Amino acid sequence: MTTNAYRPWAARILTALFLAPWLALLAEPAGPTGKFPAWDGHETTSVYAQRTGLDPTLTLDLGGGVKWEGVLVPAGTFVMGSPAGEAKTEKESAMEKQHKVTITRPFYIGKLELTQAQYQKVMGDNPSANQGDALPVHNLAWQNAQDFCDKLGKQVGREVQLPTEAQWEYACRAGTTTAYYTGNDIADLDKIAWHGGNSDHKLHPGGEKLPNAWGVYDMLGNIREFTRDLYDAAPQEDAVDPTGPKEGDSKNHVVRGGAYTANAATALNCRAAVHRPTEALAITGFRIIVPVQ
Repeated sequence: MTTNAYRPWAARILTALFLAPWLALLAEPAGPTGKFPAWDGHETTSVYAQRTGLDPTLTLDLGGGVKWEGVLVPAGTFVMGSPAGEAKTEKESAMEKQHKVTITRPFYIGKLELTQAQYQKVMGDNPSANQGDALPVHNLAWQNAQDFCDKLGKQVGREVQLPTEAQWEYACRAGTTTAYYTGNDIADLDKIAWHGGNSDHKLHPGGEKLPNAWGVYDMLGNIREFTRDLYDAAPQEDAVDPTGPKEGDSKNHVVRGGAYTANAATALNCRAAVHRPTEALAITGFRIIVPVQ
């Protein structure tokens, strides 16, 4: 009787000693960002995708043979903004104060800026001044870009958004810390972006220059890009999944990236950290993101 009564207690003790540590390990979150593991800072996105069980790319069918391709951007943490001396003015340097940002949810970002063919297929019109199916859509307002996201999201049954400013810069840098994701010199910019010094003063189809390490093209040139955030000139602070100010001028959102019109002598306008209010709509377009479900 005594021996039989002892056995359940012995089993419990053994469980506590040997199984509990393993159970506790299994109960821990997948990574420092919670549900989704964080990028380790070195692995390729294909390795990250394999580690997390996610698809490395995403394709959306817009109909009529028109498709959208996105590449995976992992969850992770980065330093947003520009180091001292990178911005051209003290005002820009203050707005681009370096701060730590954590992105907790992976997402797919368009490998190219949204094309006129893609916009036309979803919205039924093309507002672009320089016409061409493969050229980035432009000459539109922020609300037009938002309306595109809403309509496409309903069409494909997925969440479709403009990237936040933080998501945009994180995807743009792809783990780098230099002014351009290939380095700090104009020669480094030439490899990846169309600007005033090499564009022949015209817009180009996406994907003709080199992509960044995560497979995203034309983030620092060709056409400027709307983000989801309202514009605020105040310096930013450390944050998790920031979305910009809650209130502001609804017609003034943050625009990121460079443009084919940017003068080569001042091509720092195309660097990764540049933070501007809505500019001339003729040189502004957008790219979309689809969050991981």
